[in-house]
Amino acid sequence: MEDIRIKSNDPEGENLIVLLGFPGSGLVGSIALAHMIDELEFEHIGNITSKYFPPLAMMVDGIVNAPMRIFQKDQYVLVISDVPIHPAICYEVGNGILEWLSAFPVQEVVIVAGIVTNDVEKRVFGVATEEAGLEKIRDKTEILPMGSITGIAGTVLTECKVNGLLATGLMGESVNAPDPRAAAAVMTVLNELFGFKVSIDPLIEQATEIEASLQQMAEQVERAEQQPVKKEHLPMYG
Repeated sequence: MEDIRIKSNDPEGENLIVLLGFPGSGLVGSIALAHMIDELEFEHIGNITSKYFPPLAMMVDGIVNAPMRIFQKDQYVLVISDVPIHPAICYEVGNGILEWLSAFPVQEVVIVAGIVTNDVEKRVFGVATEEAGLEKIRDKTEILPMGSITGIAGTVLTECKVNGLLATGLMGESVNAPDPRAAAAVMTVLNELFGFKVSIDPLIEQATEIEASLQQMAEQVERAEQQPVKKEHLPMYG
């Protein structure tokens, strides 16, 4: 824990449910939890810093924020990061957070992430560390039958399994670009699981704007590629 510094008020209440969102495929975890924090007005209770994080300060409207922050409302504790976690430090960061959480009555950990596929259906895939967790999400997600989960999400899920802590992974089908539509799909599942009643309309609007921008860029590239190349007559030597 000496390399991971957590400055936070103690989460209050019993049977805490902890949701974690980190930048990854489509930024699904970060987008979904940031939207949830704003919609439900979660209280900022703490910050996480580390020598492993990039040397930068995050700012919003001139106010500096820690790169990783902790929020709470009722029994729900949210940990959200603005910086990607390099694979080489996933173990240290994941275990640092779980070690801090071990002092509190945590009932369940939920990892929100993205997963890149060849389809664009915006499905939500689910995994769990126990059969009881699978039963909760079986009719709300597509259960992954086989495979691996990499990065900080995989690290946290593995450590929860090893330590006997119920954990669930919700992964929105995403693209390699900011994907609010995938975040909206995961948020819909979270609403069903926990009764949050978070509106997904703002996320759909963001998705529409991003998709329109990407389409415009694609059309510009296509037009540029269709322009005839002007060949210059160069002198011959020899």
